[in-house]
Formats: sequence, C-alpha cells, structure tokens
Amino acid sequence: MSSDQSPIDQSSAHQKQTLLRYLQEGRDALLQKLDGLGEYDLRRPLVPTGTNLLGLVKHVSGTEAGYLGAVFGRPFPEPMPWMEEESEPNSDMWATAEESREQVVEQYRRVWAHSDATVAALDLDAPGVVPWWTNRDVTLHRILVHLTAETHRHAGHADIVRELIDGRVGLRTPGDNLPPVPAEWWPEHVARLEAVARAAEQ
Repeated sequence: MSSDQSPIDQSSAHQKQTLLRYLQEGRDALLQKLDGLGEYDLRRPLVPTGTNLLGLVKHVSGTEAGYLGAVFGRPFPEPMPWMEEESEPNSDMWATAEESREQVVEQYRRVWAHSDATVAALDLDAPGVVPWWTNRDVTLHRILVHLTAETHRHAGHADIVRELIDGRVGLRTPGDNLPPVPAEWWPEHVARLEAVARAAEQ
C-alpha cells in the first residue's frame, strides 16, 4: 500500500454504516415511487396477483419490523395484525380504504427508527432467531444483508408498478437513469424488442 493510500476501515461501526446506507437507499427508492399519486393509484392492482404500491410499502414495513425487532428480542411496539399468522392471506400486501398513505408511510418511518436503534445497540455478530426460517439462528449482519436484498427487490417491483400507472421511471428523479434519447425513440425500441422476441420464437 502506497503512503498516500488510507487503510480500509474494517471496523464494525463502519460496516454497520455501509449496510445501513444500502438499506436506506432501498427504503427511499420504495417511497419515492409514491410521489404525486392519489389514493386510488397507490392502491390499484396492476398485475394478476394484486401487487400495488402502497401494499408494497405496508409489506416491507411489517417485514422490517419483524426482522430488526422481534428476531432480536426488541419487538416493534405498535401492533401489526396483518403480519400475524392468523391474518387473512396476503393482508400485508394491500392497504384498506381506512388506511391513508400518510398512516402507512409514517409507520414505515417509525419502523426505520426502531430498526436503526436495534442496529446501533447490537454487534453485527449478535444472535437472533427467525422462527419462520428452517435455519432459525441468525446474526444481525446476516439479517441486515437479507433485509437490504428484500427491500431492494420490492423497490424494483415498485419501479414496474409505477411505470404501469403513469409511465414514470427513474432512480431518484424522473428519467435520471435512462439514456438521453427523444421520447419517440422508446416506442420504436419496444417494437424492435417485440420483433426480436417473435423471431426468437420461430
């Protein structure tokens, strides 16, 4: 290592910071897909299994509350009946008419705060138990990696659902991760892909 290079920080605190940064990016990406939509568009199902934007937030909120809460003996203090075993199937994947966007989002933010406090309080090798896993014994490090992957996966679902609603795409702002092409390029591109798919089928 040359004299002008700093050693890589391998401390537990730095690793936590890195893991939380990637988790937070997924959290933020998920919520950004709600921007500018009314209560109907937030709830309407866009695929045959009923996936919808507000339901994705509700699901990820409940999932995170469990993984960084009860799994480590630090249960989230608010009831989430839709996450209980006896709840209606898939009830964590949609919001009722009585549950506003603000309620779902603000509860998710409270889950963040509870989760971040768990991460701050425990070592990365702190043990936890996931009752619904076959291999129940876990560490905080493993759960952070798992939860980050799951959050980003559902943020990707939200990307597609939002595009189906109003065509809005982008990572942080509309269109920020797309090539700089004119609007008419996209229908031509889609037509080309359709032709390629049909040719491959022959």
